[in-house]
Amino acid sequence: MARPAIEDQIAIPAGGPSIQPLVLRDLCFSAGGRVLLDRINLVLAAGVRTVMLGPNGAGKSLLLRICHGLISPSSGTVEWMGPGAREARVRQAMVFQRPMLLRRSVFANVDYALAVRRLPKALRTSRAWTALEVTGLAGLAERPAGVLSGGEQQRVALARAWALNPEVLFLDEPTANLDPAATRAVEEAIAGIALGGTKIVMTTHDLGQARRLAEEIVFLHGGRLVERRPAAEFFAEPEHDAARAFLHGELLW
Repeated sequence: MARPAIEDQIAIPAGGPSIQPLVLRDLCFSAGGRVLLDRINLVLAAGVRTVMLGPNGAGKSLLLRICHGLISPSSGTVEWMGPGAREARVRQAMVFQRPMLLRRSVFANVDYALAVRRLPKALRTSRAWTALEVTGLAGLAERPAGVLSGGEQQRVALARAWALNPEVLFLDEPTANLDPAATRAVEEAIAGIALGGTKIVMTTHDLGQARRLAEEIVFLHGGRLVERRPAAEFFAEPEHDAARAFLHGELLW
């Protein structure tokens, strides 16, 4: 497989006007007679790595899916407010806790996503290699994706999403069930993607990971947005009792 020269493996420019910020207004979601998200008002601005925290059942993953457009809210609005808002569907991406990979090589998994977007082959090749370099997978490019470890498969999913050049990347528990070494590799890949200018919005139960990656914290409890603060301030002194209890490892109901 021909590999482009290193000078061709540059960061992929976003191109076009921004789709950001993402604005949630009075967002609610109910199912089975239960209110799972209750009047969420939130602005997710460009440039800041946002981590959503909260106990199980707080609504983090649900909120992430609504932001991505997979689920419609029961009421309220989800709006991309930037001048490129009409392009939002193809300018943002999401990686799930359990990645779904094709029975192909690592490189082919990334290339296929670009082929679906009908990019020319030469551009697909350059973008795929760039994504594999950023996620530390270039040395595994020709290996079947199905034989990789869980952490490596998660990085393939990250590479595939980032190759599409999303302005915003949603990540739902990207290191759940991974060992410390695999977690570190995924975190390094996420940091590399953020360094390239992609807005990161992610959920995690790992407080150490949130401390390492977050620039701002959105804390949810019982389907409500309880607290939103710069990460350093949140971890130093949360304002809400539920947030303090969560950081101390206490069970929240």
